Amino acid sequence: MRVSRRAVLGGSLALTASFSLPAAASRSQLANLSHLDFLGDSVSPPAVAGHSTYGSGPLGVLWTYADRRADGTYARIGGGPYDAATDTYGQGAFNADDLARAAVVYLRHYRAHRDAHSRAAAYGLLRGLTYLQTTSGANAGNVVLWMQPDGTLNPSAEPVELPDPSDSGPSYWLARTVWALGEGYEVFRTVDPGFARFLRARLELALDALDRQVLVRYGTWNVVDGRRVPAWLIVAGADATSEAVLGLSAYVRAGGSFRARKALARFAEAIAAMSAGSTREWPFRALLPWGESISDWHAWGAQMPSALAAAFEVLRNPRLIAPALGDTAGFTPLLMTAGGPDNGWLPAPIDRTQIAYGVDARLQALLGVASAADRPGLRQVAAFVAAWYFGANRAGEPTYDPSTGRTYDGISGDGVVNRNSGAESTIHGLLSMLALDANPAVARQARALAGPPVVASLQVVEAESAQLSSGATVVTPPSAWTGESQWSNGSYVDLPAGSRADWTLPTSASGEPRLVLPIVDLVPDRSAGTTTWSTGGVIHHGSGGAQGVSAAPGALLPVSVGVLPAAATTLTAVSTGVNVRVDALLLLPLISKLQLGANQLLVSVDRHPRSVPVVGRGTAYAYTSTGQLHSRRPANGRAEVLPGGFTVVLN
Repeated sequence: MRVSRRAVLGGSLALTASFSLPAAASRSQLANLSHLDFLGDSVSPPAVAGHSTYGSGPLGVLWTYADRRADGTYARIGGGPYDAATDTYGQGAFNADDLARAAVVYLRHYRAHRDAHSRAAAYGLLRGLTYLQTTSGANAGNVVLWMQPDGTLNPSAEPVELPDPSDSGPSYWLARTVWALGEGYEVFRTVDPGFARFLRARLELALDALDRQVLVRYGTWNVVDGRRVPAWLIVAGADATSEAVLGLSAYVRAGGSFRARKALARFAEAIAAMSAGSTREWPFRALLPWGESISDWHAWGAQMPSALAAAFEVLRNPRLIAPALGDTAGFTPLLMTAGGPDNGWLPAPIDRTQIAYGVDARLQALLGVASAADRPGLRQVAAFVAAWYFGANRAGEPTYDPSTGRTYDGISGDGVVNRNSGAESTIHGLLSMLALDANPAVARQARALAGPPVVASLQVVEAESAQLSSGATVVTPPSAWTGESQWSNGSYVDLPAGSRADWTLPTSASGEPRLVLPIVDLVPDRSAGTTTWSTGGVIHHGSGGAQGVSAAPGALLPVSVGVLPAAATTLTAVSTGVNVRVDALLLLPLISKLQLGANQLLVSVDRHPRSVPVVGRGTAYAYTSTGQLHSRRPANGRAEVLPGGFTVVLN
């Protein structure tokens, strides 16, 4: 399983800071750069072949983590174990990922406010970022990820990052470098043409690397458990590719090269091809982030809809906007009613940690697609997402502090706030705040929505909770991770021929009938058995596709077997053959609900329009499955919800 570096915390304390914050942003603005400024630093690295930058003088850099101390101050630290004797970290103090994304924050702040400090900070970070880019040799255009406190490059970090050395192939940090260089060129071409020409040259150098390492595979497809998947995604990730597309869109918009326009079109085409499912089938029209799994969705870095919206506005290719609409008008409202932007649905919602990187990706997507596709209703959903920062989350506490600019490092699945405030969370919190400052009506609505959330939605029942007949067994494999997905609760039920499982289910939290989606291991084996379900559905467990490039034969996938009546609390499955493995049950109400204060978001997986009871007597906005407004009416205690659509009730 690919994890972000946010999970790898540094060891010993490198620097403890007690500091005075600069003046906070004006009361009308949410974005406050104080904490991001605190994370900033400068360094004069030793000369090293193949690495150079624009001009002279110290480079702008950014500390990776900020740990909260008992007295409320924050300590800036790097990644991996700290060695005091050498003043080095196993990974490093500064990294290309965060330099690139922080540069984007300062660039966007400068564009919004023409703030001289933000322009200077962006300039410094872009100089630091381009120093990390390798300029000659076989790896030219690629980027070294880590730098030590004295500016020494660390191309082979511990724990190991792939590729290793970090500039030996395409990477997330190469994609994020393209993002920053593209937005940097768009800003500096009018305020500092000389620096802009340098940024253009470095972006073209990055394109050299992408052309020979990634786009050389354009038009070829991989097979992943029977599904065709584009082979020209950066590090097999639609998530990584989406961040490069954001930069390429800005670059082409600002007059970038024909080659960049072609690369933009091809990368956007690959992202669009990752759309999957339907209004009633996994993954419910989401854009999947990983090109080596059809069972894995995660919130962090899932900027695919934002990228498609940005590319659509530059290229005007209508084939890009439909998948973005499916993700934002279909999957995202369902995700929110299920508890919010969880780190990992694998395919059960296993990693329910929520971080700003995931929240920001959902917010940017909704706002970007709303603008590109003229779907203002998505802005209402965006307010429900943004409310996470202001207390509408499992902890019931704000995760962003406008007086300091700190965004906390996340909330665990059981509602515990991680009060550290490292670079990634700070950056994405600020990107969200800049987006809200640009959309003040959404910001006002988000701050007015009270938390914690009340949901009546998806329920997960573990397969092993069933009463099993003779022969059926609970199996706990050595690792819950299959290489491409994860067994929920680390176990599954094996049902040999003639065995059965009987579940006693929790009552429907919404009082609604529930769509039943058992998560089963679909294998490419026609001799595999079937399960017959008491809802009337039948699953052929040998109906999986060819393994292809995926890490394991078979795929854990939710499969619909019908609808349980609202009052039903029992379910049975009977097996007819071998290789019948059941992981868990997803029980999805036909109408799911998220309530924040007196306001509600409702989502339908029903086949028919419904009138359902709602809180209060406000205004109900009913939207189609593509986010078009169908009706706006007084709620009067009830609201209409369309098939595959969503409804927002505001009181």
